[in-house]
Amino acid sequence: MANTYHQIYIQAVFAVKYRDAVIGKEWQSELFANIGNLINETGCKNIIVNGVADHVHCFFGLKPSQSISDVMQIAKGRSSKWINDSKLLPHRFEWQEGYGAFSYSKSHIDSVLKYIKNQEAHHRKQIFREEYIEMLDKFGVVYDERYIFEGLI
Repeated sequence: MANTYHQIYIQAVFAVKYRDAVIGKEWQSELFANIGNLINETGCKNIIVNGVADHVHCFFGLKPSQSISDVMQIAKGRSSKWINDSKLLPHRFEWQEGYGAFSYSKSHIDSVLKYIKNQEAHHRKQIFREEYIEMLDKFGVVYDERYIFEGLI
């Protein structure tokens, strides 16, 4: 689109169904690269994808003609298919329904990038549930804790 200018940075966070810690260290970098490529294929600009065995953080520049839900549907759906087609697990893999999406200004890029890069170290100190609820609270997102994590009490 001529004369359309934008600067929209999104961090999306999503979990493995039931928060099972099944993303294997031996193939997680390939998964994260796959998700980054899928984000780029939507016309958005992947900045970083990283995570741990039970969840993923994606940080990208959103193309204004794309909706976050469309980007997430493609990234989650096709990466799930890739995991299953590659037979990386002895059972069917699924992402949990839904995701968290949080917007940032350009001045926050470096700190968000560093935060996502250091997920493994971060999760030695804080479990995903605490991290996710902290993010929701920080951004003032209204939520019902009963529906955040499928299959958890």
